[in-house]
Amino acid sequence: MTENLIVFNARLVTPVGFTAKKGKEMGELLVMDNATVEVTDGIITYVGPNRGEERDGYYQRYWHYNARGRCLLPGFVDSHTHLVFGGERAEEFSWRLQGESYMSIMQRGGGIVSTVKATRTTNFIQLRAKAEDFLKRMSLMGVTTVEGKSGYGLNRETELLQLKVLHSLGNDEHRRVDIVPTFLGAHAVPEEYKGRTDEYVDFLIRDVMPTVKEHGLAEFCDVFCEEGVFSIEQSRRLLQAARDMGFSLKLHADEIVSLGGAELAAELGAVSADHLLHASDTGIRAMAEQGVVATLLPLTAFALREPYARGREMIDSGCAVALATDLNPGSCFSGSIPLTFALACIYMHMSIEEAITALTLNGAAALKRADRIGSIEVGKQGDMVVLTNDNYHFLPYYIGMNCVYTTIKRGVIYPSV
Repeated sequence: MTENLIVFNARLVTPVGFTAKKGKEMGELLVMDNATVEVTDGIITYVGPNRGEERDGYYQRYWHYNARGRCLLPGFVDSHTHLVFGGERAEEFSWRLQGESYMSIMQRGGGIVSTVKATRTTNFIQLRAKAEDFLKRMSLMGVTTVEGKSGYGLNRETELLQLKVLHSLGNDEHRRVDIVPTFLGAHAVPEEYKGRTDEYVDFLIRDVMPTVKEHGLAEFCDVFCEEGVFSIEQSRRLLQAARDMGFSLKLHADEIVSLGGAELAAELGAVSADHLLHASDTGIRAMAEQGVVATLLPLTAFALREPYARGREMIDSGCAVALATDLNPGSCFSGSIPLTFALACIYMHMSIEEAITALTLNGAAALKRADRIGSIEVGKQGDMVVLTNDNYHFLPYYIGMNCVYTTIKRGVIYPSV
């Protein structure tokens, strides 16, 4: 669903460009007062100073929205989530509060395996309803595009089911949030393959990934490249097969230990490497050189009480950094864009301007969509957010609180307050 829309009297705040911003470029934003943005059939057709009715039919053919001086930003892009799953893991959160680690919980049968058990017994309608509720909440916080992963099935039937849920939501004509699906069958080793990780990788390559590709259920292939999960060599083998099948590549990399996931992402030309709490200096330089987007997930570090990824060093090394929430039922049961902004600025030492770029244009680049979304420019989709005031510094300052007044998706207005 699209509309013809004119937003006027806005304080425009946007990165500019059709590719990811790297290094110091991330801090460069276009700020324009008394701006107008015109959206025609869902696509931006004018960005510039306010203008009147000099064209025939100008007022008749468009809805008009008076921003009254409020900030107008690109729609936020949440480029790493796990929003389709069954069950919850609230008890595990309590275990972590008592000092248990993420990996120790996995070893005692909790973690991803726990959600796998719940998801395998949840039907399509239940999974879709829960995911749809998450999407509505995301929209209220200004998210207009989200990536969603499978990875809680770990068998052919349930992995395909998760992706079909994402596909169904992404094809809804009235959707408030666009969805980019990712296949993450290599999220953990299921119990039936315990001690036979190589065989499980073979199973994914032989029996699952070809079907996913044949039916167009996922654009990306991801892997949890981590000590005790999938090794560098196992991850390389799976991702090379995925690339040969035509998938674009992502990695969960260097989250728990410095394993070399960032280096592998650079070697394989992955679109993004995500988490990166323990990425090495060598890995950071390699990502910068190869143009791999470093997608950082500060909410997860916060929830796990782990050191934050070195966002400041990555930007200073010339990386393109994106921010995302990592909404999932275990390590980060939150999709809070406001808290993501605050943590990135306070604990990862990113400037407010860099954080805006990371959650818009660079988030789009992490999904290979920087040519379509992520900035307010002619030719891009009419996805925008209006803040509650004229000062974009409120984004991290209003800690954990939503300061989005209105979300606009393809020219359609969805008020948040």
